[in-house]
Amino acid sequence: MSTFQIITDSCSDFNEQMYREFNVGSAPLSVLYKGVLHENFSDDASLQDLYAGIRGGEMPTTSAVNPEGWTALMKPILAAGHDILCICFASVLSATCQNALIAADELREAFPDRKINIVDSCCATLGQGLLIMKACARRNAGESLEAVTAWAEEAKSHVAHWITVDNLFHLKRGGRLSATTAIVGTMLNIKPLLVITAEGKLISHSKARGRKAALEAIVKQIEAHCIDKSLVTIAHADCLADAEALAATIRERCGVQEVRIGYIGAVIGAHTGPGAMAICFMADQR
Repeated sequence: MSTFQIITDSCSDFNEQMYREFNVGSAPLSVLYKGVLHENFSDDASLQDLYAGIRGGEMPTTSAVNPEGWTALMKPILAAGHDILCICFASVLSATCQNALIAADELREAFPDRKINIVDSCCATLGQGLLIMKACARRNAGESLEAVTAWAEEAKSHVAHWITVDNLFHLKRGGRLSATTAIVGTMLNIKPLLVITAEGKLISHSKARGRKAALEAIVKQIEAHCIDKSLVTIAHADCLADAEALAATIRERCGVQEVRIGYIGAVIGAHTGPGAMAICFMADQR
């Protein structure tokens, strides 16, 4: 069995049960919510409260994992004699990955016999989580740190993220849409389809008229481009019924063996707003 530890940050949107299931360590990003600085929420009850607050007008703000946060996670692992593979939130969306590199450089001086490999996943939410789950399977099968790192660097370009949001004004707040576009789009029930590029950028891909049409367009993307039917992930921003219905459709029409559903965490949810969904799968290309 390989002796390296896989770690990540909380933008993977693992919950506590998943961290235990996959034996993954995590450094939390921070969320300022109702005047209190929290580590990223990881249980359903706190996330339901967060999304209720956003619906009521709360506007959480977020901050990256700093180098000290990464050091606190990495140092005990290295001291116990284990190497590290760190799979981070997309570097173009957060300073979290850059701060992991800073922490790793400092720790290599203190632990010269240990290896710390950092992978910029160029992913987010359960797309990042999907890459981590598959990396864990390779680690558990006995692959070396270097082999799993090389696999992750290649495989990340195949993690497709298709995202739809319920409220355009959250995209407007984040600078993704103009105020005029948000107003007109809301009046016409336009639902943008967003993707994360191979470089990790969040961009608008296309538009659909209504939620049902947006989700149908995503199912068609899975039918056309999914290259690994073993697992698809759905991350939702407090719209579990929609996620469960979509999962049933994906299993039926696309022949996917497992659809794992989880919450979009507080950091990403603060920007997408309630009702968003991110559907992630291994594709022929992003």
